[in-house]
Amino acid sequence: MTFPVVGMVGGGQLARMTHEAGIPLGIRFKLLSDTPQDSAAQVVGDVVIGDYRDLDTLREFAKGCDVITFDHEHVPTEHLRALEADGIPVRPGPDALVHAQDKGVMRAKLDAIGVPSPRHRIVRDVDDVAAFAAEGDGFPVILKTVRGGYDGKGVWFVRSAEEAEAPFRAGVPVLAEEKVDFVRELAANVVRSPHGQAVAYPVVESQQVDGVCDTVIAPAPGISDELALEAEALALRIAKELGVVGHLAVELFETVTAEGDHRILVNELAMRPHNSGHWTQDGAITSQFANHVRAVLDLPLGDPRPRATWTVMANVLGGDYPDMYSAYLHCMARDPQLKIHMYGKDVKPGRKVGHVNTYGDDLDDVLERARHAAGYLRGTITE
Repeated sequence: MTFPVVGMVGGGQLARMTHEAGIPLGIRFKLLSDTPQDSAAQVVGDVVIGDYRDLDTLREFAKGCDVITFDHEHVPTEHLRALEADGIPVRPGPDALVHAQDKGVMRAKLDAIGVPSPRHRIVRDVDDVAAFAAEGDGFPVILKTVRGGYDGKGVWFVRSAEEAEAPFRAGVPVLAEEKVDFVRELAANVVRSPHGQAVAYPVVESQQVDGVCDTVIAPAPGISDELALEAEALALRIAKELGVVGHLAVELFETVTAEGDHRILVNELAMRPHNSGHWTQDGAITSQFANHVRAVLDLPLGDPRPRATWTVMANVLGGDYPDMYSAYLHCMARDPQLKIHMYGKDVKPGRKVGHVNTYGDDLDDVLERARHAAGYLRGTITE
């Protein structure tokens, strides 16, 4: 029996954990990585070092792969179309992935299919930003480069026209969005296969610190059944309308109207395993990574239901304490149920180098355990 080969473009931690999910199924992985030191390159057996922006490199890499997928959205759209023209299955395909690559394209499509979003439009220069602000409630507004941003990069909180110059220096289109007065950020994670089977994970609360995801709580505490179902249905509809194959994360703002009604607005889309879904490794019957592998191979999808009442994921960021391994003794002894996931990255201040998952029936306890472990590994907690 010959097992398929999944070609993964990108060597980060998402590729590393997706590869891990394929091991029990006997699925083979081939990796296109920037360097041998990248997170996934340390553990995948078949690694090609090369530039994903070069079409010849992509074509050579694709030889021997049964399907191509990604741990980031940065491969040029035209290159993906060329691979498809060569007869290589690309999942998600370029017609879907472009909506995660280009925020302007994403907003236009979401508008066309009636998805609730913040007020927005493409702006040409500083004067156009000032005009956009005046059309609404004035400054502040949010400016985003339409391509290439992540984890707060490529995003500016602009309080005046004078502060609006920086985004235009990159020479790429800029999207202006109203600053949304939200009560919290949510995420709806779904997975869809080529023949249209889809599953939805519980809607989670995503807590950000300095533009970077810090903590994810599954399910979102206090969310009404109606709003949770609305968010799940919205994510499933977006996946279908855009033709997504694989994992889709829909980042959401939860807002409250003057009448006290809770509403959701779509903030961002990601078409790959996502930080808001890392809790599924230990907290769901089938993880986002395992379901992404199943989806790109068009296998039946696994059960997304949670294993515990509450699961909390806390990111481990680099700090001034590089020897994280020595912290294992304390963390594991203090909490035998703790699950630690490290990415094999050099420790740098503010860099995501791992995450921890905790679970249980008492949310306060589960939160405290996750935050203590992440803080102790980082070195901000010492007892």
